[in-house]
Amino acid sequence: MNLAFKKISEFDRGILYKLLLDGYSFDDRYRKCFEQDWIEFDNFFFDNLNIADKYGFITVLEDTPIGHISWDPRNMPEYVEIGHNCIASKYKGRGYGKRQLSEAIDRIMKYENLQKIIVGTNSNLIAPHNYESVGFQLVQRRDNNGDSSFSGDYLEYEITL
Repeated sequence: MNLAFKKISEFDRGILYKLLLDGYSFDDRYRKCFEQDWIEFDNFFFDNLNIADKYGFITVLEDTPIGHISWDPRNMPEYVEIGHNCIASKYKGRGYGKRQLSEAIDRIMKYENLQKIIVGTNSNLIAPHNYESVGFQLVQRRDNNGDSSFSGDYLEYEITL
């Protein structure tokens, strides 16, 4: 199987939203809680393709978009924060998420003088295992008492460079 990482600008508006919707389809509470944020994220990147192509990509398997990842460089050189990191449901559990994350880390590590890469996630997702598998270390755990409490505690990870 041929896995590739392509520019977001090669796809139509809505693809980021659709992949997030699919990736979290295992529990409709995610859609209810985060759908508006996903739409705004998709719109921001497609309104700013120069940012999208520089700080994110879409993972493609045999011409089918199966996931995407993005990162925020605005706090460099102190840190870069990984944002959305999503794989479509049909393709989960096959190592594509780890390969996508590893590709993003390789790209981020090319920034000069960068001190660390950070990411936040929730404890009730598979994501913590994925982040730990590529070298992230848990640095903080906080209670989640908000509308998204079903997703578990907030976890903050980092890789110190």
